[in-house]
Amino acid sequence: MKRKKAWWLFVIFCLALLSVPACQKREEKKGDVYKIFYVNHDNTSVLYYEYTTESKDANVVIEELIGQMQTLPERLEYRPPLTGSFKLVSYNLADGQLTLDFDEEYRNQEMITEILIRAAIVRTLTQVREVQYVSFLVGTQPLADASGNVVGVMNRDLFIDNAGNEINTYEKARLRLYFANEEGNGLAEVTRNKVYSSNISMERLVVEEIIAGPMESDMGLGNNKAYPVMNPETKVINVNIRDGICYVNLDGGFINQIYNVTPEVTIYAMVNSLVELSNVNKVQISIDGETNVNYRESISLSTLFERNLELEK
Repeated sequence: MKRKKAWWLFVIFCLALLSVPACQKREEKKGDVYKIFYVNHDNTSVLYYEYTTESKDANVVIEELIGQMQTLPERLEYRPPLTGSFKLVSYNLADGQLTLDFDEEYRNQEMITEILIRAAIVRTLTQVREVQYVSFLVGTQPLADASGNVVGVMNRDLFIDNAGNEINTYEKARLRLYFANEEGNGLAEVTRNKVYSSNISMERLVVEEIIAGPMESDMGLGNNKAYPVMNPETKVINVNIRDGICYVNLDGGFINQIYNVTPEVTIYAMVNSLVELSNVNKVQISIDGETNVNYRESISLSTLFERNLELEK
C-alpha cells in the first residue's frame, strides 16, 4: 500500500515539473509589436524598426515607446527623435490626446529636421490604441510652424508615407482659396503662395488653410476683402480622396460658429477651395465621422457638395 502511494506521489511530482515551463511561458508573455520611427543621419527620411512592448497598459506602453525614442539604436544610421539638444519635459494623456511638453531648445532645430522628428514621434505614438491625437507644447506654449501658425493636434494621417520618397521633400503651391466677404453672405477669393512639406496632402493643406483664415499676405482678387469663415479651434481628423470625392472629417469645433457668416458661406468656402484642386469634383463633410448632421440646422452634411458659383459673385 505504501509502495502504491509512493508511486502516485512520484507521478504527481513529475506532472508538477512538466507544468513549470508552461507557467513560465505565460509569465514571459509580452505586449504588442510597435514600429519605432527614427530619422536617418542624412535628414532625408524616417525609418523604423519593430519593438515588442513589455506591457499592454496604455500609459506603460507610452513610457516604453518614449524610452525607445530616447535610446541609441544598434544601426548607427538611425537617429532617435527624442535625443539632441532639446528635452521632453513632461507628457500627459487625456481624452485620447497625448500632449508632449518640450523645453525652449526645441525651437532651435532646423525646419526640415523638426518636421522629420515630429513625424517620427507622432507616427510612433499614435500606434497606441488610446492615442488618437498628439500635440506639442514648447515651454508650455503650443508649437508654431515657421510662419507662426499653431501646428495644433496631429495624427498619423498628417504624415503621409511617401513609399520610399524623401519625407522632407518640399513643394511650392499657389492656392486659390475662398473666405467670406465683408457682409458674410458671399465668398471672397484670395490667392496664397505656400511652401509645404510633401508629408501633408494638398487637400488637407487646403482645409487647414481655410480653418486658419485669411492672412495679411493674401492677395484678394478684385480688391475683395476676405474674412474668416470657420472656428479656428476646429480640428482636422482626416482628409481623404476617393474617385474624385474629397472626404473631410472634422471634429465638433466645426459646429461652433463664432463669425457672422451664413451657413452656406462656411460650407462652400471649403468646398469651392477644394474643388480648385484638379483631383476633386465633390466634397463630403462629416463631424467626428458622422454625416447624419444638419449644419446650423439648415444644411444636411449627408449631401455630396459641388462647387457653388453663385456665392463667388
